[in-house]
Amino acid sequence: MDFLTNLDLVMLGSAALSIMLGLFVGMLFGALPGLGLIIGVTLLLPLSYAMSPVNSILMLLACYQGAEYGGSISAIVLGIPGTAMAAPIVLDGREMAKTESPGKALAYSLYGSTFGGIFGGLVLIFFAVPVARFALKLADPEFFLLGVVGLLAVATFGAKDFVKAMISVALGLLAGTVGLDLFTGSSRLTADFFELYEGLNLVAVAVGLFAFSEVFMMLSSRINKAYTFEAHHMKISLTFREMLGALKAMISGSAIGSFMGVLPGVGSTVSCWLAYSTAKATSSTPEKFGKGSGEGIAAPDAANNATVGGALLPFLALGIPGSASIAIIAGAFIIAGIQPGPQMMRNNPELIQTIFIGFMATTVGMFFMGKALTQVFVRALVTPNSFLVPAILISSLIGIYSSKGQFFDLWVALGLGIAAWIVRRLDYSVAAFVLAMVLTPIIEVSFRRALVLSQGDYSIFYTRIYSQVILVAIAVVLGFAVLKTVRRLRDARLAATTKEVTQ
Repeated sequence: MDFLTNLDLVMLGSAALSIMLGLFVGMLFGALPGLGLIIGVTLLLPLSYAMSPVNSILMLLACYQGAEYGGSISAIVLGIPGTAMAAPIVLDGREMAKTESPGKALAYSLYGSTFGGIFGGLVLIFFAVPVARFALKLADPEFFLLGVVGLLAVATFGAKDFVKAMISVALGLLAGTVGLDLFTGSSRLTADFFELYEGLNLVAVAVGLFAFSEVFMMLSSRINKAYTFEAHHMKISLTFREMLGALKAMISGSAIGSFMGVLPGVGSTVSCWLAYSTAKATSSTPEKFGKGSGEGIAAPDAANNATVGGALLPFLALGIPGSASIAIIAGAFIIAGIQPGPQMMRNNPELIQTIFIGFMATTVGMFFMGKALTQVFVRALVTPNSFLVPAILISSLIGIYSSKGQFFDLWVALGLGIAAWIVRRLDYSVAAFVLAMVLTPIIEVSFRRALVLSQGDYSIFYTRIYSQVILVAIAVVLGFAVLKTVRRLRDARLAATTKEVTQ
């Protein structure tokens, strides 16, 4: 079976219908707050029994791609991340939708997602085996240090006040330790609630911090407030200059997403925050971030979809699923009697080639399906708050409960929503809290396991060559943090002096 035959199979056969079904379900579940990727892929998995291996695999991968973009739709239109991975898109996407154009914000998201998907697909095609082998060379010391880089990056580049951001990081690390200790089995910070033994539900945390706090923000303003836009503001398109202005952010976001996707357990939840922080740090207009920056939308969206291609590298080449979603997709291979890994790469080259072609076709299909469907979601933004508030609450409650079927998670989301509403008014970083909570398991387990392997010798964290490279990156980030703090204090002093002179 040659390349053209595989291309015909994907573009003209039943595989095309499978891709369309996967994209539709992925975008739908990604856009619905609290549901997201894993639920969409899980619901599609039973269909694999009645489908060919190629069709079932392409359907699930299309669902993966579609959900990564779909989470951004509600993040922009309603200020609610449909998935935890879409949380940073709220910062600029929602602001641009309110102040400028929801169509333009969605266009930045769609173009960024498409660019990231193509970038990740090319990485998957050309660097599958070498990149997967490199990831295997990283051990627990490197994973711990990478987690530290992530925390310092979001505190340095993603927040106004470094001290407040680090306080948010500390609280996030504390929240991430809730549950059973993986080494001793003892409970930590559970207050004897068995619902907390597996830790805080990330869906409840994300929806509470963003959706519920947004509801409280709406209630604290005029309840009948509504946003109106001219018809041309609804058009999901960008000018060539706008695309060019976001290109650097999309490239950096795609590179970060592809690399972080390769690292097991990291995924797009981390890569999108790092992409946002990097885009802000390297932007020529960092002051626009948080106020409706196109770069702030395109970078994390590109990272989200590039992560898909990166996450498939170790899975296809070595048989190691790097995330829960990939682990579910592995079920389709197992149902078909296929074992991912080096043997599959050698014995099933036609299947691998078809997956590569299907992956690229999925990304292109996502662009056109996004163009056709997202305008429906844009219309929700012109709905008065008196209608939006109950709609947001109902969809959020359904999403939270459906994730684990526990009423307890609803109370967790409510408590975090109230807390987020307060800290947002005090300029603390909700983003830093979320990233710290997500990174806690990686940081803690890697740190403790490294010390167990070294018998308590801390030199394991700086004697390996990869650890030394990451330590240099940490030093660079800390240097930026110090420089930023000094500059902020200098500007504050200058402003105070100017005020005294004018008085």
